[in-house]
Amino acid sequence: MWYTYVLKSKKDNQWYTGYTEDLRKRFSDHNKGLVYATRKRRPFTLIYYEACIDERDAKMREQYLKSGQGKRYIKNRLKFFFANQ
Repeated sequence: MWYTYVLKSKKDNQWYTGYTEDLRKRFSDHNKGLVYATRKRRPFTLIYYEACIDERDAKMREQYLKSGQGKRYIKNRLKFFFANQ
């Protein structure tokens, strides 16, 4: 399985969207500072993920979730999560 995921930084409240084949390891790598793109923004909370069978589908979904429409989708999908923040 391939996973598309969204992390929320506890430091600056910004999101990071990515995809991986091993979600647990990748999440751990983000929080350990092993990912250059996010090392200064940790720690993170995993706020959303989706599973795909094909890597190309996961990558396309990542691109969508990074778009304006995709960000609105996440905000709507996690409406109660964001309301309690």
